[in-house]
Amino acid sequence: MRHKKVRAKKSLGQHFLKDEDVCARIAGVLTGEGYDKILEVGPGMGVLTKHLVKAGKELHLVELDRDSVAYLKVHYPELAPRLIEGDFLKLDLEDHFKDQFAIIGNYPYNISSQILFKMVENRHLIPEGGGMFQKEVAKRVASGPGSKVYGVISVLIQAYYDVEYCFTVPPEVFNPPPKVDSGVIRLRRKENYQLACNEKLFRTVVKMAFSQRRKTLSNALKPLVKDPTLKAMDIMRLRAERLSVDDFVKLTNQIESQIIPAED
Repeated sequence: MRHKKVRAKKSLGQHFLKDEDVCARIAGVLTGEGYDKILEVGPGMGVLTKHLVKAGKELHLVELDRDSVAYLKVHYPELAPRLIEGDFLKLDLEDHFKDQFAIIGNYPYNISSQILFKMVENRHLIPEGGGMFQKEVAKRVASGPGSKVYGVISVLIQAYYDVEYCFTVPPEVFNPPPKVDSGVIRLRRKENYQLACNEKLFRTVVKMAFSQRRKTLSNALKPLVKDPTLKAMDIMRLRAERLSVDDFVKLTNQIESQIIPAED
């Protein structure tokens, strides 16, 4: 068993890293500030794990693939008590972590956005995150207003985290190689990670604004904006891609203030 490698499973979106230098660089994305624990998502055969154990933090692992779990228990027996066999997306993180922790991983492309949104949902526990995504997703998450790839996920993640695009990873350092480049990003939780607005309405406004990104806000947000004064504001002549997170927060407050509750 010690020498038996795990075969990558297409159904799990597995692409195993084989370049040690790249693994070291990914592990080095975490600053280590503000937490004592790290959770690696989808460690596979532990190529990133071997570098994370050097970080001086209490390392935890969550892995869905049974073959990988068996491999990790043999090759990293010291981590077995902190190895969770299961689906990260279904994990109740508060059942496993009472203190602050960071997350990192070589994330499967097919669930990478869901991983980011779970991080946001648990932001009270997660001051930092990092890892590898499909380059297109990584660029989108890190992009700012005015960029062609700036969109819903950019705003909803950057509302709570500062995002930095760190470096690009080519397909040939994986086994099997994916068909696209990958990108590594770092996310640092903002000092004030509670929005100064109705957060449910904020998400609705952002999604609606980008649903017709070629239209101005006055058209895209027509179902929400009823007040003539708000309709006439300069911001309503802009497209969603021009607005910063702060702009969306202000707009959300303005929309909420002109909403008239329905009569009983």
